[in-house]
Amino acid sequence: MLWDAETAASYDTPGEGVFSSEVLDPTVDRLAALAGGGAAVEFAVGTGRVALPLAARGVPVVGIEMSRPMIERLHAKDPEFRVEVGDMAGTRVPGEFALVYLVYNTISNLLTQAEQVECFRNAARHLTPGGRFVIELWVPELRALPPGRGATVGIVEPGYILLDTYDVLNQHVVSHHFRFDDGRQATLGRSPHRYIWPAELDLMAQLAGFELESRHADWVGTPFTADSPSHVSTYRLQ
Repeated sequence: MLWDAETAASYDTPGEGVFSSEVLDPTVDRLAALAGGGAAVEFAVGTGRVALPLAARGVPVVGIEMSRPMIERLHAKDPEFRVEVGDMAGTRVPGEFALVYLVYNTISNLLTQAEQVECFRNAARHLTPGGRFVIELWVPELRALPPGRGATVGIVEPGYILLDTYDVLNQHVVSHHFRFDDGRQATLGRSPHRYIWPAELDLMAQLAGFELESRHADWVGTPFTADSPSHVSTYRLQ
């Protein structure tokens, strides 16, 4: 299993990377505003990176998560946090909610188009009329893929290199995470994804009864352009 105990143990990086205040604060600010005083569900809640600070803002939050090691780490931080064990494409949390959200490219962990469409439909089942579904997702980097090449280099920094290999026929990408120190050896972790173009994402939303309300390049509202590497898209249930 990809999200096993080893992955869960290394996932949290307090104060750094996606756990830094520069990343988390705008994310939580925006989600709290979109909840509008209502309750929220986080699909693939993980170790609670976003859900716990959002709950601390006064937003009632519950999570769906299929990885028990991730849930164990979440409950080590907050034993009372409510999590339903299951798949975000089909697991239903009892109750009515104003907001469902998926952060940090997580919808791409569903490896078929059919599963991704079901994820939208599952979000719709949780929402009251007018409720919102928010997705944070990267834009496929196919413009950086020269003819005849099957990979792009996403990140190069001290101690870490990200290499993505693409299967453009099936819209699959495998991210290869190389981590190393000053020695001769490196560790490699891999994660498979199905990438989604923004227009395809919008069609999935329409099939589930949503309409696009807004799309920005980040959580603070930067305009989305053809050069944006990712987007935050907000859909409203009709």
